[in-house]
Amino acid sequence: MTKLKYTAPCLFGVEGIAAFELERMGAENVKAENGRVNFEGDLNVLARANINSRYCERICINAGEFDAESFEELFQNVKAIPWEEFIGRDDAFPVNGYSLNSTLHSIPDCQSIIKKAIVERLKLVYKISWFPETAYEVKIRFSILKNRVTVMIDTSGEGLHKRGYRRKSNEAPLKETLAAAICDTARIFPDTTLYDPFCGSGTILIESAMMALKMAPGLRRFFAAERFGFVPEQVWREERMAAQDKILRDIDFRAYGTDIDPAAVKLAEENAAKAGVSKYVKVSLGDIKDFKAPDGRFLTVTNPPYGERLLDIKQAQEIYKVMGNVFVPGQGKKYFVISPDEDFEKLFGRNADKRRKLYNGMIKCQLFMYFK
Repeated sequence: MTKLKYTAPCLFGVEGIAAFELERMGAENVKAENGRVNFEGDLNVLARANINSRYCERICINAGEFDAESFEELFQNVKAIPWEEFIGRDDAFPVNGYSLNSTLHSIPDCQSIIKKAIVERLKLVYKISWFPETAYEVKIRFSILKNRVTVMIDTSGEGLHKRGYRRKSNEAPLKETLAAAICDTARIFPDTTLYDPFCGSGTILIESAMMALKMAPGLRRFFAAERFGFVPEQVWREERMAAQDKILRDIDFRAYGTDIDPAAVKLAEENAAKAGVSKYVKVSLGDIKDFKAPDGRFLTVTNPPYGERLLDIKQAQEIYKVMGNVFVPGQGKKYFVISPDEDFEKLFGRNADKRRKLYNGMIKCQLFMYFK
């Protein structure tokens, strides 16, 4: 098993950033598509991508891709995949997925047929008629879009946005992968000074600190493929050691966060400690109206309250007006704000120098960038 095909689902708007990241990791034939990145690589790339990716939602082995308009076509194409290379005779292999704009629209039927096709293939190979499924779990995922079927093996387990430092969060958290993508767009360096006046549970502060330190986001968690029989333990040891060796020490980076909620401040401090970045992150109580732009060069990256979830829309819009007053322009001062409000620029009082469409969960947002 020298080289495999992979599919990495990611948030809409983040595909290009994720593709560039995977190329830097040594992935081959990288191609960004809507909501995912396809690439190729060996088993070291599998482990490396899981441990190091800041922007992908998970890493899946692309076991097969084909067109199917009938259940018979689905069955035969799935059965033709060499599942014995990935699934042991005692392994569990649950099947889950989705179908959009396709002839095969019944999810339960598709699950049942894919499962049956895998079983029939493994019966022939292992010469047994019943599978106990008592060993390790190899999750099978499928997507059917306009009759194009992709069958995958999930190597991550929990989504890659779950770094291990945030077991609980405040009311409306920003996904770690999205926070990292915003920080990447804002350009984080080892000597950056960053502010987040709506820090919540500290996600932007922590992701920016990890980025500045070149700390792999997956160093503190476990991945499903660590139990797969076809992935040697040595591969994981090598990639974890390589990631550990890249971490910088004693950098000048600092991240300052404020929030009006004492519970959020406490939670952000706890999360920063779990992530191992407390030295570089300082959190305190504070209201946006009291924000003072410091002298010199600095970066503000923030996710202010959305009217849909935390406050009513009118209150949220009043906050945008305050932000426009306290986020004063000037040389070396840069502001990156994510918001779903189409009137944000009008309320803020200035048009953004650049905008980028992103999705926070299912909420369509814009990243408003002010850097001139």
